[in-house]
This record gives sequence, structure tokens and C-alpha cells, in this order.
Amino acid sequence: MLRSPLPRFSVRSRILAVILIVTALGMSVSGVTAYLVQRDRVIEGLDTELLTTVEAARGIVTGTSTAAAGDDTTAPAVEAAPATVAEALNSILSRIVPGRHESSVAIIDGEARLTPGVDTAFALEDDPAFIARAWEEAASGQVTIGTAITTVGTLRYVSVPVLIEGDPKVGVYVTALDAQLAVDEVGGAFLTYAWLALLSLAAIGIIGWFVAGRLLAPLRTLSETASRITALDLGERIPVNGRDDVSALTETVNAMLDRIDDALTSQRQLLDDVRHELKTPITIVRGHLELLDETKPDDVRAVREIAIDELDRMAELVTDIDALARVERQSVLTEPTDVADLTALVFSKVQAIPGHEWVLDETADVVAPLSPSRLTQAWLQLADNAAKYSPEGSIIRIGSTAYAGTVEFWVADAGPGIPAGTEKRIFERFGRADTGRGIAGSGLGLPIVAAIARAHGGYVSLDSSPDGARFGVVVPTIDTGAAPPPPAAGFADGSPDTDSPRRAE
Repeated sequence: MLRSPLPRFSVRSRILAVILIVTALGMSVSGVTAYLVQRDRVIEGLDTELLTTVEAARGIVTGTSTAAAGDDTTAPAVEAAPATVAEALNSILSRIVPGRHESSVAIIDGEARLTPGVDTAFALEDDPAFIARAWEEAASGQVTIGTAITTVGTLRYVSVPVLIEGDPKVGVYVTALDAQLAVDEVGGAFLTYAWLALLSLAAIGIIGWFVAGRLLAPLRTLSETASRITALDLGERIPVNGRDDVSALTETVNAMLDRIDDALTSQRQLLDDVRHELKTPITIVRGHLELLDETKPDDVRAVREIAIDELDRMAELVTDIDALARVERQSVLTEPTDVADLTALVFSKVQAIPGHEWVLDETADVVAPLSPSRLTQAWLQLADNAAKYSPEGSIIRIGSTAYAGTVEFWVADAGPGIPAGTEKRIFERFGRADTGRGIAGSGLGLPIVAAIARAHGGYVSLDSSPDGARFGVVVPTIDTGAAPPPPAAGFADGSPDTDSPRRAE
């Protein structure tokens, strides 16, 4: 049974959803916190108002009060303290006038006996359960502040015991404020905040949708461009706008496309060159085999020798192609290397090449980060080239020379030099120059040397004239990751930038 695929959401939708969720959570936490804090402040304000009323009642009972609670005018001075509980409660109710959302009652011996002489928002005496609760709390002689859910709503109240010396009766003064109404006002403000928060979320959603779309537009362009690019057409690139992370991604993708384009171009060029190079030996072998007269032993031996020679040449070609591919594909592992020791080692190896007098002309006493095996391979290739194209018995000089931040591993011969105009060709795959010597080769020696130089962050140098040529591999002595600038006769990318002559392998 196939399961239905899960719905896919665009990055734009997910970014917007995350923004809205985080914003909504932040608004909710802020709103709820503000509501709770404001509600506590309202209740604290109610308690302050109730305690102020208690102080006013105490002043009336003790005969020290001069102003009626809740009134801005100055009341007449109390001439004497009340003589009875009923008189004290009556004085309190007559002088402390309840506010708009406030009410009070006087309890004597557990029964509601006195009420204010003005209209109140609610009547406390109509709730017997509340009267009983207030009486029980105040009968112990302690002033009590509390919250009660009554038939008239949620109230914040204070019950004050009233005792007069000489009067056996016990009185309780109770005043209450409509706490629910005060809290509802806070809730109304929070509801307004909630509506404003929803409108803000909607505005953020609309603006965020367009902003996210604008920011992600390069990604859509990237996707559309990538879908159009094929192996046959890698020339299109993505336009870079801005200096943000998306622009950096676009630049990275463009660089990747450049590398892929270079790799495919190199691959096509290699295949074309290999096809061209293999065509000749295959044609030679096929032509001789077709003309072979198997009844003539001499003819068979001659064709056999020709076929083996051509096969050896093809084997050498395959070996050189593999070597070049390895150098270009694999990264070079460098290590601090004593150039003087490496120079002595390579010089001892080139002396085994016959037919020439080898001279160690100069040794650089520096340490450079390089791969000794790869550098030796490139240096010996230059020495082999020099031996092939120099006159028999001539002197070939090798050496290493330190410059500012670089070291050059060079070979100088006394050959005929590179023909003018062929400098770029000799560094191309299977590139050769006509030196009039008729020396065969795969045409991959110098491209391998150039690839090794580039892998070290360096380049191939060339100084050539009709009296000889000097090839060198220049690498930095400090591992900076950047190639040193080539001199006037240098080859930063393995291709000559001067018209100085030299031969090809």
C-alpha cells in the first residue's frame, strides 16, 4: 500500500510561519504577564483604599478623626468618643460615605443592624452567608481583609471589630469594593490588546510574506537557472545582487558552475585529444595487419615489431594520462621540506640519465611547504626533457634558487630553445613544438609539471633563447594558500605570457 506523500511547504511559508508563531508567543506572554501584573496592582489599590477606610473608622471611634472618608471637605471635630457600640457604628456609617462601587454594613452580635444612609451599588445585608463570614472573622478581634464571592459578585472587603469599653455588645464594621468590576476593566484593556495583537500579526504576516519573497527571490532564480543548465550549456550564470548570505550562496554556486564547466571542458578536451592521439597508432597497426602476408615470416616479424612498438606508445600515453589525472584530481599533502636536501637528492638521481654532463649550479638553503615526491616528479620531468632536446654530451645545469617568499627548482640546458609562438602550445595536453629533432613523446610531460606547480600554489617559469632554455617550478616558501606573482617570464596557469622560445616533450 502506497502512502500518500506529505504536503510540501515552501521555505517562504515556513519562514513566515516561524516568525508569526514566535511573534504570537511573545505577544501572548507579554499580554498575559501585563494582565496579571495590572490585576495585582488593582487589587493592591483596593486593599489600600480599604485600609484607608479602616484608619478613618478608627479615628471616629477614638474621637480623633477630623475628616470624613471619601470627602474632600473638612468635617466638624468630634467632641467625644462614642459611648456604645451602636453609637460608634452609627457614627462610622454616617461619616464614611461609600464610593460608586462600594458598600458597607454594621453588624451587632452577628446581625446586620445598620446600613449607610445613601444609595449604594449593592447591599451587603442581602447576603446572610457573607454577613456570617464577616462576623466570624471579626469576632476574634482581628481586622480581616479578604475576597468573597457573594450573590452580588466578587467583593474585596475588610471587616473591623468595634468594641466599646463598658458595652458588652460586639460590633463589626464591614466595607466592600466591587473587585470583579475593577478586574473586568483590566480584562477589557487586555481584550483591546488582544485585538491589536491580532491586527499586528496580520500586518506582520502580510509584510513578512512580501519581504520573505523578496529575500528568497535569488533562490528562485537559482533554481530556475539550475534547471536550465545542462552538460551541453554551462555558460549561464546567476546574477548577484546585494552583499548578504543569499548573495554569498549565489557566488558560491556560480563558482561551482565555473569549476564544473572547467572540468567538463577539460574532460571533453582530454577525450578529443586522446581520440586524436590513439587514431594514429590504431591506423598504423590496422594498416599493417591488413597488408600482412602470413606466408612470409619476415613480413610477420616486421608487422609484429611495429604493432608492439605502437602498443608500447599507447601504454605510455595511458600512463601519462593517468598521472596527469591524479595530479589534477588529488590534493597535494605538503610538509616542511629542506630544499637543500631535496636538491641534493634530485641531483643524485639526474646523474643517472646518460649522455650529458650534469652540474649542480646553485642550492637554496630554505624550508618550504611542499610534497617532496610530487616536486621530485616535476623536477625530473624537466630534467628528462632537457636531456632529450640537448645535444649529446652537453652540459645541463640544475639548481634551486630562493627569492622573496618563493623558491625555484630549475633546469637549464644548451638546446635549441622553443620555437617562437609555440609557448602556449607546449603546456597544453599533447602539445608539441617542432624542434627539428623528431623526438616522440606523449605531449603530457609539461602539463603534468604545470599541474604539480599549481597544486603547490605556484607556477612554471621559462627563460628561453636559441642558446638554451631554463625551465623552473616556482613555489612559495610560506604556506599562504595563494600563488606568488609570476615574474615577466612566468607561467601562472601553465601557459606562457611571453614570446620566449622552448621545445616540447
